[in-house]
Amino acid sequence: MNKLLNKYTSIALVKEIESPENPSGLEKRVALVPNDVKTLVDYGIKVYVEYDAGTGVGFEDEEYINSGAIMQEANDIYKNKDMIIKFKGPSLESINDMDENCTLFCMAHFHSFPARAKMLEDAKVNVIAMEEILESPKAQDNEIILGRLAMKKALSSFIDSGEIKNLKVFIIGRNNRLAASIRRAGNRAPYSLSLLSKDIKFNELSEIGKNALYFYDSSDFNDKNNLISELKKNNLNLFDLSEYEKTQAEVDIKEYKSTHKPLELGLRRIQCLEITGMAGARYGLKLLKENKKDLNLKEAKVVVLGYGNVASGAMLELYNQGIKKINILGRRQTNAAVIEEYIKDADLIINGAELPSEIRGKVYILTNEHLKYNLSAKSVVIDLVGGSQTNRSPIEAVLDCTFLTDPHFVKNNVTVSALWGWPMLGMMKESTIRYSSQIIDVLLMKEKLIEGLNAKELGLKRALVCGPFN
Repeated sequence: MNKLLNKYTSIALVKEIESPENPSGLEKRVALVPNDVKTLVDYGIKVYVEYDAGTGVGFEDEEYINSGAIMQEANDIYKNKDMIIKFKGPSLESINDMDENCTLFCMAHFHSFPARAKMLEDAKVNVIAMEEILESPKAQDNEIILGRLAMKKALSSFIDSGEIKNLKVFIIGRNNRLAASIRRAGNRAPYSLSLLSKDIKFNELSEIGKNALYFYDSSDFNDKNNLISELKKNNLNLFDLSEYEKTQAEVDIKEYKSTHKPLELGLRRIQCLEITGMAGARYGLKLLKENKKDLNLKEAKVVVLGYGNVASGAMLELYNQGIKKINILGRRQTNAAVIEEYIKDADLIINGAELPSEIRGKVYILTNEHLKYNLSAKSVVIDLVGGSQTNRSPIEAVLDCTFLTDPHFVKNNVTVSALWGWPMLGMMKESTIRYSSQIIDVLLMKEKLIEGLNAKELGLKRALVCGPFN
């Protein structure tokens, strides 16, 4: 009988130690917190926890014991377990300690570490990659749909007239539905797209002509600088998401749902993408402050590549830290023929844009030539996507991810960082708690992984990157 279809009755929670993606063992997070271990124990699962597994992020052994866990030493933790759970991929040495046919549940990153993947295959260890589990079907949130439809409405006349190619879109303020509006605007390829601080004043605006659209949400905007009244007084293109919500959104959302069935697969189920973006942006501002001591950070030229979940997290942090204008580049602006115009003299560039796997290492969004000739000296580039020599980053200077042991380097007088595990920078405990809750949700709730790998659950099935072995 296929063990992968049987219920997992014993789980080992393993401590993070030095591994290919964790040099010097500086990753201290643990895959499950004590409260979530208790949930598994109450479900009837035997949970074995390695001593000191959670101490690096403030969870003591006693808390795990009180949650019903059985504590074990490192040399016993892998033996006779149905499932081994850890946060990052395993150390090479620990693979020899795993039982044949057991299941390893972790962030596997097989494309970045092919030699380790081969070792796991040779050892006949079933591997379920946390990063490969997707929603199935994709969740549809009304607030997100609202943000998209509002921007669609705001852009409709510019698209119909063909003027979208000349349009400069400015989002004033930031919340979740405005973040969805940003994505929709980016997908429609305007000339430019920017996120403005809610504190910006009318005389600080860079564009007040007919080719500018200002988009905001009055339900979440305290207009203390009378910006909106000034925009109205000057008869500029202005769109209020909240007004659209009151007058038309209910009908439009209903129609949207009737004609747009959820996609078969959605976003990652186990992820801290927004926290990743926030941590990367925070570190980028820290480096920029060190590099350009006389620069007023709020006035810095900041560019974000992409507008997905990771990039959205970066925008949130930049916005919260008071950056007045965040320039957001989509596919149109990152095209090799025009990107130089948008990144010229940038102080900080944050990359959240991916490239298809088949062109990684052949095409780069940001090249070494860009660093040398288009960015100002001592500028900072933060790569939130990262990669390795077998799975190259969209940033040419990044041959491999950087680690906490040496988090950044200098290339062509530009500081570059592509940290493996951005939330390790000041957000270890917050991200630990979030990851743990998501892992429990996959184990016990929607996917019910604890009951065995359900072949009908497409979003989970695809995550079996090694095996099945019986």
